[in-house]
Amino acid sequence: MGNTAIELIDVHKSIGRKKIIKGLTFSIHEGEVFGLIGPNGAGKTTTIRMIVGLMDITDGDVRIFGNSIQTHFKEAIEHVGAIVENPEMYSFLSGWQNLKHYARMIPGITTERIHEVIKLVGLEKAIHQKVSRYSLGMRQRLGVAQALLHKPKVLILDEPTNGLDPAGIREVRQYIRRLATKENVAVIVSSHLLSEIELMCDRIGIIQNGELISIQSVHEDEDINLQNIRDITIKVTETEQAVSILQEEFDIEAEVINGTISFQEEKEKIPSIVKTFVNYDLTIYQIGTKRLTLEDKFFDVIGENVIE
Repeated sequence: MGNTAIELIDVHKSIGRKKIIKGLTFSIHEGEVFGLIGPNGAGKTTTIRMIVGLMDITDGDVRIFGNSIQTHFKEAIEHVGAIVENPEMYSFLSGWQNLKHYARMIPGITTERIHEVIKLVGLEKAIHQKVSRYSLGMRQRLGVAQALLHKPKVLILDEPTNGLDPAGIREVRQYIRRLATKENVAVIVSSHLLSEIELMCDRIGIIQNGELISIQSVHEDEDINLQNIRDITIKVTETEQAVSILQEEFDIEAEVINGTISFQEEKEKIPSIVKTFVNYDLTIYQIGTKRLTLEDKFFDVIGENVIE
């Protein structure tokens, strides 16, 4: 893992007497894609707005490569590219003119760099059309291009795949992964699409009611050395006997669903379970395992009765 790119230190936000964000503390490293997820109103966009200086912090601090967003804003923000909510563009200008306009604000952005980001987001054919004619997905791509113009070390994207078709979503995901792995960019992504977050991110932070309630490594259970829980199904003769064996030999509570035994257990125990069943002369027809998805983990943490 690279050096620390962003550090949130006991960040609080209150509006009047209402506490919106309650003591967020976490770090994001260079070359890492960090997903921020949570129910609507949990505080994801508020957190992002504080990180980029669009909203004052009530208490605590945000540091970007060691520079405080409150005391050294210019030094901190020069490393950052961001889309917060919907990208705002001049609709009466073309995509090219918009990028050219933004490029003037930051020294050193060449015409070659503008062409580079246009190609990166796949807007070559539409770049000279007026933005007023762009679809939502095309505007989103232009927003990503604008955020990447100055080669930021930190990229912050609030709902980057909003309005994109499946092909566009996949392309944005690939861009983000490439930026992290090839360019060592630290990326924060906020999204409702849990399946996309799972494919895109290295770690995720779950926010609920303004609090960070869990940080999880997305792919940690792909390591064969880790003790990880799987949903396991076994189709076997004498299901009642098999359930009893699981209880007595392994202290596993199993249930029978449509003639198939179902339970949760560490995947490393599967070989010994199979061997025990064979020793009892049970015939095994089928074994299935399913890794718990990010969606499973998400609802385990926040509960089922929350609409995301």
